[in-house]
Amino acid sequence: MDPNEQPSWAGGDAPDKEKMEQIRARRLAKLGTSTPVSAKSDENKAPDSESSNPSRTSTPKPHPHPQPASAESRPKINVTSAAPPASSSPNPFDKLGVKAEPSSSTADRPSPKPSTTQPESDESYADRTLSQIFRITVDPHNMVNSSGQRLTFLPNLNEELNESGEPLKLSVNTLDQALMEAASSYPHDKPLMNYFLPCWKRAVKASLQFKGTEGPKFEVHEEAKRLCMSGCLFALTMPDLYGRSPNPKHDTLMPYLLKGVQDENGLCFNFIQEAIKRFDDDEAFPALFNDAMVQISSKLGTISMDQDYKPYIQAMLTYTRFPPLIVNLAKHPTFTMAQSAAGIEKHTLLGPFFRISPLQNEVIKSYFPGARGLDKGRIANSQDALRMVLRTHQDDLFAITNAFIRAGQETRSRTLDWFAYIMNSNHKRRALQVDPREVASNGFMINVTTILDRFCEPFMDMDFSKVNKIDDNYFRKQPRINISDETKLNADQSYADSFYANKIPGETNFISEAFFLTLAAHHYGSEACNSQLKNLDRDIKYLEKRVKIMEADRIKFVNNPVQLQQYDKAVQRHVDALEKSIAVKLSIEGVLLDERMQSTSLRFMRIVAVWLLRLVTRSEYKPGQESKEIQLPLPAEKSDVFSCLPEYTLQNIVDNFKFIFRWLPKILPSAVGDEMIALCVTFLRSTEYIKNPYLKSSLVSLLFSATWPLMHLKRGVLGDQLVGSKFANDHLLKGLMKFYIECESTGADSAFYDKFNIRYEIFQVIKCVWVNDHYKRQLTRESRVNKQFFVQFVNMLLNDATYVLDEALTKFPKIRAIEKELEDPSIPQEDRQKKEEEMQQLANQATSFMQLANETLEMMKLFTEAMSEAFTMPEIVSRLASMLNYNLETLAGKKAAAELSVSNRDKYHFRPIQIISDIVDIYLNLGNSPVFIDAVAADGRSYKPEVLERVSRILISKHQKDPADVARWDKLRVKFVDAKTLLDQAELDLGDIPAEFEDPIMGDLMKDPVLLPSKHIVDRSTIVQHLLSDPKDPFTRQAMTIDDAIPQTELKERIEQWREERVQAAKDKLKSDVMDTTEG
Repeated sequence: MDPNEQPSWAGGDAPDKEKMEQIRARRLAKLGTSTPVSAKSDENKAPDSESSNPSRTSTPKPHPHPQPASAESRPKINVTSAAPPASSSPNPFDKLGVKAEPSSSTADRPSPKPSTTQPESDESYADRTLSQIFRITVDPHNMVNSSGQRLTFLPNLNEELNESGEPLKLSVNTLDQALMEAASSYPHDKPLMNYFLPCWKRAVKASLQFKGTEGPKFEVHEEAKRLCMSGCLFALTMPDLYGRSPNPKHDTLMPYLLKGVQDENGLCFNFIQEAIKRFDDDEAFPALFNDAMVQISSKLGTISMDQDYKPYIQAMLTYTRFPPLIVNLAKHPTFTMAQSAAGIEKHTLLGPFFRISPLQNEVIKSYFPGARGLDKGRIANSQDALRMVLRTHQDDLFAITNAFIRAGQETRSRTLDWFAYIMNSNHKRRALQVDPREVASNGFMINVTTILDRFCEPFMDMDFSKVNKIDDNYFRKQPRINISDETKLNADQSYADSFYANKIPGETNFISEAFFLTLAAHHYGSEACNSQLKNLDRDIKYLEKRVKIMEADRIKFVNNPVQLQQYDKAVQRHVDALEKSIAVKLSIEGVLLDERMQSTSLRFMRIVAVWLLRLVTRSEYKPGQESKEIQLPLPAEKSDVFSCLPEYTLQNIVDNFKFIFRWLPKILPSAVGDEMIALCVTFLRSTEYIKNPYLKSSLVSLLFSATWPLMHLKRGVLGDQLVGSKFANDHLLKGLMKFYIECESTGADSAFYDKFNIRYEIFQVIKCVWVNDHYKRQLTRESRVNKQFFVQFVNMLLNDATYVLDEALTKFPKIRAIEKELEDPSIPQEDRQKKEEEMQQLANQATSFMQLANETLEMMKLFTEAMSEAFTMPEIVSRLASMLNYNLETLAGKKAAAELSVSNRDKYHFRPIQIISDIVDIYLNLGNSPVFIDAVAADGRSYKPEVLERVSRILISKHQKDPADVARWDKLRVKFVDAKTLLDQAELDLGDIPAEFEDPIMGDLMKDPVLLPSKHIVDRSTIVQHLLSDPKDPFTRQAMTIDDAIPQTELKERIEQWREERVQAAKDKLKSDVMDTTEG
């Protein structure tokens, strides 16, 4: 039978406390008097019909039978042992006035079975059945039942029956007194439930075997069950009724619940069903079940997953089959008792169940013993086993929690309160330095996150049809989640506080509650663990390095035993810490790499992404409707609902996907849709919607990760969509270029280096999509339509190329010098170690900068090939030419071979010949522009024709270019030489430049003079280049833009007139010299 199907009770009422007190009073009176049995009262009354003949609602009442003497008129019960005392006479029954019957010569002989020819009377059936169920007898000649079990003799009831002249048989009318005597004589060192519970099970079994539904025999079974249940409950709640003192170890259901419903000594479903029916009769009964589960929970809080925890889980699962038990549990004070963050998992009712995890310290050791020396195969097997066990446990946790959620509105509300309390108490889990004693454990929080994820599954459909049920104004109603101290997406604390102070009336639906609880759970739970992995990696590297040094230094103490012993202890402490850190890291990875858990998590993050996009676009967006529903850039006026959301709303999405891209990419193809492209492109195109620059850069990282080759996907999970999506085609490149400029300064101490990492990832995304010519056309359009924006972008590109190439190439001479020093075998060990550390640091820097340099040159090749005209604008061309000339001289100059010849160049991603070839490609891409040719020739610092000639020889000898490209390069070199000749001549022809015509910064003739706010006049190209890197007046350091520069038209005309006059004068002089030569 399904225990949830609770049939209505058709039997009589349970014996009330008043009657039980009367029975107890008679028994106590008997214990306190010496009145002989013969002095018994003669007042015999019929027993109360309500007690002896329970009323029924589903069956007719039986015919009246002759009633025995009332219990009130029976002799007082004398509590004795079922076995005769040692000092009794050979025939103990003589003292009770029992006459020996010839047919029963021995007490061990079983009672005779009813004759097959003569029907068994109702009285005999009752006696046999009750004797079989309760293992008791009032007939000293029938001490063994039909199944061969010995029965307990009830001497007091036997005495009463003899004196009243009634048959020595158990009956419905005497059963309550029989059970009182039997229970009172049960050994006090054993729980009384050990007697009543088996009786209940036998009563249920006998009742099921009896096919009737009415009549005296049916009455026997119903009364047996009723009084048996009463005995169980009274034994636990009123042990003094049976002459016992309260005993917490005995007066509890806990051990019987832990044995399980299948165990013969455990509580069965029928027992629980019947007990629940009594809840309205006495509040002590529901308290029995509450207290038992509180005890189970408390005990579970002291054990871990490597111990026998399953019985405790099964006990709670048993409760989940009965909604009334769940409802009562949720009302218990310990359900949401206020605790510290760390105390929640031990001292609230559900806490210990969620605490069980393979991330418990004791369990970690069993999965990863000697973690430092484990091979990959053993680690993988342990992690697989760990995930399998955890998955089973989480299935149980979900079943338990789901029962609370579905048990009723009040119970659901208290359950959500408990989850919210966990989130609100664990904000410190995202602190930079986390004290484990002040927060909940990783295992507990992972379980909470996983269960909440699963509660969101009903509204995580593929059509996103229920996203509109998420209440946008959740945090303005009565939110369970406290976000007051959380950083907001685009609002400061005071603004957010004032916004949320303006409350909106109304109730929040369950979908919204689950949604925002799960968002918080990911932030404080799984993503906090993800963040901890990074810290563990750092700690492990430090400890490994430290242990290695300490083990190497041990030789210094071998001659001093005392110091050596102390030193070995210190080494062992470091080794133990290292072992623990590695084991913790492996266990967290094992848990987080569960594919089912992460797949559910990704589905949830997709819902969050769609919800955010609907919020900022004010549309009914669904994946696939980007071009229709999303208009970029977003409106200048931002939604306060969005701006005041906690930052983790978006951060969770990015971090979760980045983790999966790195560790579980194989589950992504079926889990990522257009919404991720829409999310990244939207907020990169409208970066002003997000305040945190690192969060913006995370969007780039997500796109970058999505272009990594994966299985058969050469462009990664999203690469092909980025190439072919109209929405991406229209907005991606502009968004990437915009953030390329913005990331120049993030405001952090590491901002200077952060920008290079961000730009590296931007380059990778652009390279991925560059196969689509649409992006090339879009870049060209930007250079014409949005010239200032494009010039700023290219200027940043040139700055990066100049810096990273210079930084990388200047590291190699230093590395080369240290390599030579280390070749000397006589160098002291300590000095050698310092030199090696210095070289390692230089190598790391050179590698990073070289990778960035390679990517920057690759971008410049792509861009200059696609749109050469844009790179020859006056604001750009001179800097570009100077950068190319300088780096070509560094790589192909006279000193290059000696300074850059480091060993193992590939280790640093340093391929000088390839770099030379890439730079030559840029020259060739721009070589058709006279402006570019003049700019190269005008570079007085780095332009050297002999270097360019050496480059030709390198290209030919290293086979880096085909003959056609080499020929083009040689022709271009000649153009540079010719241009240099003309420029030199022009400079000679101009002679000294008047001071008012000379650029005070560059020292050359101005072409387009402008007046700065500082009242200084410079050439427009000069101030444009300056402002691209530093938006301040170069003379006063006051902020300015190019719009603040005032054109000096009159001065410009005078300069042009002066230049024309000087050029004409030079021409006239040249003609005069020719004529003089002819005449001579």
